[in-house]
Amino acid sequence: MIRFMMKTPILIINCSTCVMRATECCDDCMVTALYGHHPHEAVVFDIAEQRAVRLLVAAGLVPALRHREAI
Repeated sequence: MIRFMMKTPILIINCSTCVMRATECCDDCMVTALYGHHPHEAVVFDIAEQRAVRLLVAAGLVPALRHREAI
């Protein structure tokens, strides 16, 4: 989910709303790799952090983001 606050796009990831939660995808998710399992806490990335994460994923240093927001 991308929300706009103060005209700066941020990405908010909350594992408790992810449809991939408690599946094998969760073990290979970038959020799990960087932050561990914290199902009741959101991870927030500003635009600069999103760019850095894309570079880390492209370089193969962290797994891709597997988060899919439940509708």
